[in-house]
Amino acid sequence: MSAFKKSGDPLPKNMLDNIHKTKLALKAPLETPIGEGFRSANVRLRQEFKLYANVRPAISFIHDRRETDNIDLVLIRENTEGLYVGVEHFIPIDDDPKAVAEASGIITRSGCRRIAKFTFDYAIKTGRKKITIVHKANILKALTGLFLETAMEIGKEYEGQLEIEERIVDNTAMQLVINPSQFDIILTTNMFGDILSDEIAGLIGGLGLAPGGNIGENTAIFEAVHGTAPDIAGKGIANPTALYLAAAMMLEHINEKNMADNLRSAVRKTLKNKKNRTTDLGGDATTKEYTSTVIANLK
Repeated sequence: MSAFKKSGDPLPKNMLDNIHKTKLALKAPLETPIGEGFRSANVRLRQEFKLYANVRPAISFIHDRRETDNIDLVLIRENTEGLYVGVEHFIPIDDDPKAVAEASGIITRSGCRRIAKFTFDYAIKTGRKKITIVHKANILKALTGLFLETAMEIGKEYEGQLEIEERIVDNTAMQLVINPSQFDIILTTNMFGDILSDEIAGLIGGLGLAPGGNIGENTAIFEAVHGTAPDIAGKGIANPTALYLAAAMMLEHINEKNMADNLRSAVRKTLKNKKNRTTDLGGDATTKEYTSTVIANLK
């Protein structure tokens, strides 16, 4: 929002030029007005840099909320298509200029192939064993039917290497609550992935523990996926864990695995003691106090 106030654009040209040059960025939350104002800066970034894969790992760093759960799964969603392409308009009727709102979801076979191949290759590279393709092809037969059909087709190339199944999105949402350990990698479309990834974040303690990576052919942007939380800005109580874990994802992406593991280990060790946690996680540590403890726990 501050960039928008200064330049009239939430994504100034000099910033975009810098990312084009470095092909890498670590991003804090960006505000998007609801219902009016400028278009989502996050969506624009994905389209500007063709960041077609959104990777959302969910790991249980805290075990005193749901002790039966030891969640370690990854949700990968197609990041540039579906209902989030922003093709929408109003249809005026009589004297009501907004009598009807209409939106179009767009899914391409090439986009489905690209995200499916990325996901299957990611599974092989990271030692994952199972892919669950999530869709709504029983109702959205063309839109998500194409996604399911194409992903299953690509999956045939990985027979014997991965277990591949498909599920309807609403059943997946329920099963995540009942037994999240049955999932390893979830592959889905843009909007379904956006919703399910927040549900998964809730299972591990909230969005304050949820990092994300937006990956393209040449560029990768990593982020804390939670909102801007202006109500706590400047109070020193924000939880920076998601940004630290996003930084670990970025380090892993540039083949600095030891540094990534070290950072995750420091976060895990810090969160193990409830008094070290920020208020949203049941502790009373300030942002600075929490950060100092994470730093002290680095090897």
